[in-house]
Amino acid sequence: MEEPAERRERFRAMHASGCFLLPNPWDAGTAKYLAAQGFGALATTSSGAAHARGVADGAMSLDETVAHVAEIVAATGLPVNADFGHGFGADADCVGDSVARCLSTGVAAVSVEDATGDPRRPLFEVAEAVARLRAARRACDAAPGRPLLVGRAECFLTGHPDPLEEVLRRLAAYAEAGADVLYAPGITTREQIAAVVRVAGPLPVNLLVARPIGLTMAEIAALGVRRVSLGGALSGVAWGAVARAVAELREGRFDALGGRLPGGELNAAFGG
Repeated sequence: MEEPAERRERFRAMHASGCFLLPNPWDAGTAKYLAAQGFGALATTSSGAAHARGVADGAMSLDETVAHVAEIVAATGLPVNADFGHGFGADADCVGDSVARCLSTGVAAVSVEDATGDPRRPLFEVAEAVARLRAARRACDAAPGRPLLVGRAECFLTGHPDPLEEVLRRLAAYAEAGADVLYAPGITTREQIAAVVRVAGPLPVNLLVARPIGLTMAEIAALGVRRVSLGGALSGVAWGAVARAVAELREGRFDALGGRLPGGELNAAFGG
């Protein structure tokens, strides 16, 4: 298996051109299954991990999150991008320390968002968000292999009254603060995507596709996006299947069980 520095260099090279799909497993099994399907890299999902543990998104502690990231990294030889919330720190210095802990797992990239988790103050002020990203940047620079730093603007997901304008303002600031990849979850239209790609300039843009948005992968690539992640969508698809099956079971019917993936196929995917 490659050293973390080699995986980080490989992941950085994947962002140099083209557009790739970065699916989000939520445990070791889904990570191994996705790796067996030929994907070149993976990303963790905070919501998928939390729901698999029976808690709400955002409820996992720093220790739990780092342990989960380590589990996904250890499951395959693929580069992994860590969904790291707002950086698990009350201030910039704490964010730097937390990001360093995350990087110690061997992840190839860390995403840090600007949402506070406090509905009374949904977003960090830009200056504070920039300081937190700069601390994360220093932690990345101190790690071997140049792990990527992903700067996330959460305006669309936090109810900002003018989300696109604020996203563009924040992403420009995050690029200047040292982000390697820019990410604005919640953009879905061609116009929104094109605007983010323009403000990113030479930096790669990550697009979240958590539901059908009327665009194919080829069309997204043509807009200049470099990578597409799914967030908690695959986890949600799995939970949806469980919910539909349970609804039928409660009615005394077993038809939904016919859609299960055979154990033999899963064993083959896991090397059994």
